[in-house]
Amino acid sequence: MTKSAAGSLLYLDGVHVSFDGFKAINNLSLILQPGEMRAIIGPNGAGKTTMMDIVTGKTRPDSGDVIFDGGIDLTRHDETDIAQLGIGRKFQKPTVFESHTVWDNLELALNRNRSVFATLFYVTTQRDRDQIHDILETTRLAARKDELAANLSHGQKQWLEIGMLLAQEPKLLLVDEPVAGMTDAETEETARLLREIAKSRSVVVVEHDMSFVRDLDVKVTVLAEGSVLAEGSLDHVSSNQKVIENYLGR
Repeated sequence: MTKSAAGSLLYLDGVHVSFDGFKAINNLSLILQPGEMRAIIGPNGAGKTTMMDIVTGKTRPDSGDVIFDGGIDLTRHDETDIAQLGIGRKFQKPTVFESHTVWDNLELALNRNRSVFATLFYVTTQRDRDQIHDILETTRLAARKDELAANLSHGQKQWLEIGMLLAQEPKLLLVDEPVAGMTDAETEETARLLREIAKSRSVVVVEHDMSFVRDLDVKVTVLAEGSVLAEGSLDHVSSNQKVIENYLGR
C-alpha cells in the first residue's frame, strides 16, 4: 500500500470498469483526505454514478485499488459491509418513510444493533434523543419533527434523508445531485448544511448546478469518459480548455 493510500480516507488508483465492452471507468485515480468535501462534476456518461457504485460496493471494478480509511480494500466487501464500515450514500430522489414523522424517520435510521431481539426490545436512550435533536438542528427540521415526512417540501425531504444518513454515523457521505428540484432558497441552505456536515466528516457531492458548486467553495474534480479530466478550484477547472470542450461548452 502506498503512503498516499495509508493517509487518505478514500483512495482510488488505476480503477477500470467495462460494461459489454464500454469503458465506464477508465484508469480513474482520486484521493480524498479525512475531513475533506469534494465536488464531482462532468457530463452525462462521465462515470460519476459508476464511481459511487464502486465505492459503495454495488459495482466491482475489473482492476485497480479502492481503499477506504487508510487500509480497507472495498473491493473485498459487499454493500452491507461497506455501509457498516462508515460510507453513506444519498441518491438523487429522496427515499424517506412518508407515513412516519420526521423524528421517527431519524430514530429508525440510528446506528444500533439490528438483530430481531434487539429491535423488539429497543428503548430510546438519552444519547439517541440527543443525537436526533442534533441532527434535527443540523438539517433545519427541528420545528417539523412531529410532522409526517409526507408533508415536507421536496427540499426538506432531501434534508431528512441526509439526516437519516447522519444518524448512521458515517465517516464518508456520498451525495448525488442534492439540490435537483429545489427552490433557490433551499439550494442556498443546502450548501450551508453540507458545509456544516463537512466539519465532522468527509463528503463527496456529485452535482450539475455550477452556482451550487461555487457556493460549496471546495476542490472540484471533473470526470470525462471515466477518468479525471481536471482538478482544482471551480475557477481553475472552468478555465481548462479540455473541460470547456468536454463539459462546460455543451
